[in-house]
Amino acid sequence: MNPPSIDQARLEAFAMRSIGDLASAYAGVMVSLGSKLGLYRAMAGAGPLSARELAARSGCAERYLREWLNAQAAGGYLDYHAASDTYELSPEHALVLADEDSPAYIPPAWNVPAAMWADEEKAIDAFRTGRGVAWGEHDARMACGIAAFYRNGYRASLVPQWLPALDNVVARLEEGIAVADVGCGHGHSTLLMARAFPNSRFFGYDTHPASIEQARRNAEAAGLSHRVRYALASATDFPDERYGLVCFFDTLHDLGDPVAAAQHAQHTLDQGGTLMLVEPNAGDRIEDNLHTVGQLYYTGSTLICCAHAISEGGKLVLGAQAGPKRLAEVFRRAGFARFREAARTPFNLVFEVRR
Repeated sequence: MNPPSIDQARLEAFAMRSIGDLASAYAGVMVSLGSKLGLYRAMAGAGPLSARELAARSGCAERYLREWLNAQAAGGYLDYHAASDTYELSPEHALVLADEDSPAYIPPAWNVPAAMWADEEKAIDAFRTGRGVAWGEHDARMACGIAAFYRNGYRASLVPQWLPALDNVVARLEEGIAVADVGCGHGHSTLLMARAFPNSRFFGYDTHPASIEQARRNAEAAGLSHRVRYALASATDFPDERYGLVCFFDTLHDLGDPVAAAQHAQHTLDQGGTLMLVEPNAGDRIEDNLHTVGQLYYTGSTLICCAHAISEGGKLVLGAQAGPKRLAEVFRRAGFARFREAARTPFNLVFEVRR
């Protein structure tokens, strides 16, 4: 057989793209260090700083800082001023790297690929055997990274945008209803709603003991333990409190039997209750999702979402890029009559589901 002809330009372009991806992975380590050492906070709003000045501000060794600063400047994270040999964190970049309350804040998300690398042997075994990997089997950085990554996005959108997009839900929350947050993780979404609607009661459920413990600590720190309760329970057996609102925040596609979860949620809803479904933004066709966000989500789906669903029996393994049609079919099979898109962001789709 004749060897395939090689397009040298295409080869070189793809090789350089691969180097770019490798550089991004290296950059993630630098971002995580910069965040945990307080370097971005030390630079935010400070104007141009030399390595020595940053060392004085941060309490870190100047020689290490100079290399870190150069790596950050090479990646475009910092501006370098050659005339003064100083480095500057722009206000825009500070929102991404230094402001922990900004919707664009990203450093904790780097815990996720770190956990993926730590779990590589589990992934190899899963690929070869077909077995699942449950959420609690992952490196501890996985739960922390996911919770921190979603927290600020929910903070920016959940109360001001998503809930008002649902018919009559805000009015009922203001009057006072019971709310279930299924798959609550560290409980950030539950607490955001509890702060906004003091007349309602909130219940967070998850199967991961460490996450429930952290959620309880978060509720205590927020002074909301009297109105927010967290408990270990699955999506198919959480207690029936006759909820006015049941929420699945980036959870349904992780479940081994999403239809059974939807059926149980329907059973727990009060008369006129609403199910709020938040899922990763995805189109119905693979070709709709072949972009940077899709790359992130398909990777997470491979190593986190599908792996957990398989660990729960995998009756229907949706994956993180299920798309509206497949999601609607889940709720049709569960007996719901109404399924509509209520809102969307570049990262999420929000659906209102009713009987």
